[in-house]
Amino acid sequence: MALTPIDTYQVMYSANSFFPRIWLQGGGKSLGQLIFHPNGAALPPDTSTSGQAQVHYHLDDFQNIIGLLKTNKPVSLLYSGSGGGFENGIETGARPVGT
Repeated sequence: MALTPIDTYQVMYSANSFFPRIWLQGGGKSLGQLIFHPNGAALPPDTSTSGQAQVHYHLDDFQNIIGLLKTNKPVSLLYSGSGGGFENGIETGARPVGT
């Protein structure tokens, strides 16, 4: 299970048929992207291409995820593997209770 710190991110909203996505960078390299599909659509399995994670969400999740990236530090990419049975996503660091 790889947990990789995220240093920076970029948001891309294309004006064509590409889904909105958030690109993640850490340690001076690209970690992959979070891809946001229409609500209700079947999500493809998460994959890794050339060592970069491709993690799929519904568009309803966009505001929650961008909020985590904007307001929490540290935040890491969790990528365990492709297909069912693997947990992938972003994770905040441990925080004291009440904060």
